[in-house]
Amino acid sequence: MDGSARLYSESSRITPGGVSSPVRKFEPNPLFISKGEGCIVTDVDGNEYIDLCMAYGPLITGHSHPVVMDAVREQLSKGTVYGAPSEPELELLRKLTTNLPSADMARLSCSGTEATMHAIRTARGFTGRNGVVKMNGGFHGAHDAVLVKAGSGSAEGMPSSKGVPQGATQYTRTVEYNDAQMMSDLLEKDRDIACVIMEPALGNVGVVPPEKGYLEEVRKITSENDVVLIFDEVINGFRLSDGGAQKRYGVTPDMTTLGKVIGGGFPAGAFCGKREIMELVAPQGPVYVAGTFAGNPVSAAAGLAQIGLMESDDNYRKLEDRSDRLVGAIRDSMRDNGVQGCVNSVGSMFAVYFGPTEVRNGSDAEKADRQMFGRMFRYALDNGVYLAPSALEDCFVSIAHDDDAISRLETVFTGFMESVRQ
Repeated sequence: MDGSARLYSESSRITPGGVSSPVRKFEPNPLFISKGEGCIVTDVDGNEYIDLCMAYGPLITGHSHPVVMDAVREQLSKGTVYGAPSEPELELLRKLTTNLPSADMARLSCSGTEATMHAIRTARGFTGRNGVVKMNGGFHGAHDAVLVKAGSGSAEGMPSSKGVPQGATQYTRTVEYNDAQMMSDLLEKDRDIACVIMEPALGNVGVVPPEKGYLEEVRKITSENDVVLIFDEVINGFRLSDGGAQKRYGVTPDMTTLGKVIGGGFPAGAFCGKREIMELVAPQGPVYVAGTFAGNPVSAAAGLAQIGLMESDDNYRKLEDRSDRLVGAIRDSMRDNGVQGCVNSVGSMFAVYFGPTEVRNGSDAEKADRQMFGRMFRYALDNGVYLAPSALEDCFVSIAHDDDAISRLETVFTGFMESVRQ
């Protein structure tokens, strides 16, 4: 029994499923990672893998980047958490409110899940309404109001998890992404909608980019109906540009939620918005939001260092060029080998779908061939590439994925497509 199998056997006895998050599990056992450096992770048995999971998105500069680690070490020498404001916290708030078009004010939290929960509560407080609209396939954390099954646009939201009372989701509706008319029809009919929360580019059913004009139409529809538009940029934020998806696409929401990249590899989140909305948040207003570790100075220092790195040396453009090169190679290999499917990408995130030749919303993504993805995952692992185990997660490229790493990845993906043809 290798080290990962042995450790998994032990962890399975003391934590549900042997993992701390469901998406980390795969058969016969998940890898236990002992080290991450650059674009390489090493498991407890010393096996090295080029990492395309990248902790599900936070590590845009790679594992253990020296600049980020130096910032963390400097802060650690001063303390870990104060329960009081700090300069790193203030500097991160300055960065968010400077870079994001929607952010007159911002409040830090401990995770993306917390950020979306707080943003929805604030939007409800601002509008005095109850309803929440989300996209089919959009994921906004694991709090009750957004754990809703698809297809509930005209009925009470049905919980997608045991333990969530129907009362917690009764005001939540779902519509299809890239379908502005469906959203318009719902908002015209239901006058109790407080907010629409959506990823500008879907990132939890693989990657689904917005069609031309879609986000602009969503902005118009929500404004006409006095509904707060929340862009969930937990994945998109500071990955698709230094001002997030809203800067990339030129569409400004009323509120924004953030996570992942802004923590530099440490737990972090934030929600931001127009001043008249954010001034309702306690202690300034009546919408209660709190957290012991919110604004943690270590997370803030790491996030600031990582964002600073991405804003220097033309790194966003270089990263996107390398990502485009890899995505193009995968698409060419699928076509050349007659493998049915498609590759969706935005910036430095992409997803490979087997089966459907077009994926433009959550329903399309659900048609993907999970068994074929499982074959690719296993082939990649056997050839030194670590992908997220789920068929509907993303691949993330970092600035640590240099030309050599991209070439090796091209070889592995091409090898798999050739094996399918054979």
